[in-house]
Amino acid sequence: LHESTPTMAKGPVVPEHVLKKRKTLEAIQADRSKKLAEERAKNKVQRGVIFKKAAAYAKEYKQKEADLVRFRREAKKHNNFFMEPETKVVFVIRIRGINAVDPKTRKILQLMRLRQINNGVFMKINSASINMLRLVAPYVTYGAPNLKTVRELIYKRGFGNVSRQRIPLSDNKVVEGVLGEKGIVCVEDLIHEIMTVGPAFREANKFLWPFKLSAPKGGLPVKRKSFVQGGQFGDRERYINNLVRRMN
Repeated sequence: LHESTPTMAKGPVVPEHVLKKRKTLEAIQADRSKKLAEERAKNKVQRGVIFKKAAAYAKEYKQKEADLVRFRREAKKHNNFFMEPETKVVFVIRIRGINAVDPKTRKILQLMRLRQINNGVFMKINSASINMLRLVAPYVTYGAPNLKTVRELIYKRGFGNVSRQRIPLSDNKVVEGVLGEKGIVCVEDLIHEIMTVGPAFREANKFLWPFKLSAPKGGLPVKRKSFVQGGQFGDRERYINNLVRRMN
């Protein structure tokens, strides 16, 4: 009698198209993992650059403030007057609505991007902007913002204009994607450009969507009088910071 040799049981045959699909998916996964690793390495380097920039900006702001204090003390010591540096940028807030607005004023408010009540924008001070502010004075209030105000506005209420869409500034890539060619790659760069009115101020300000502020705590009584007469509209200089705190 011949002993029969046991035959090995064959497993299920995998179709060729399934093997091809599996191979393609593995290649895609490997490529995705490689790109992710490269992106992480790039982000790590970028974070280091941004951190150094933020530290340099903080040092610059601190030095500027210290210089102002020193100049004031020296002027007082020698019985002189210290001429405060001229305002380069103002923050403008619309405080009145659309009722009984004449066409010229409406057009100027549109040019300033103040289409709604409690909207706010930054403006560079020059002869043209001063004339515009003078013409629409009964509908707006404005003043020189400090660093804290600019930083709080951009971090808390900042939105970017990306392809005419209102995108929150939750990631530095949003800023870099639009203003990267101007050397503005993070939110701190954006704040610095607005505060110092740098060479790319126009592009940076255009990128910022008009700030939608809340109604101020305590209200705005006597809107029809100017600020110097005890009302609300017009130039309020450094006191704009107090109003922004109530509206932010």
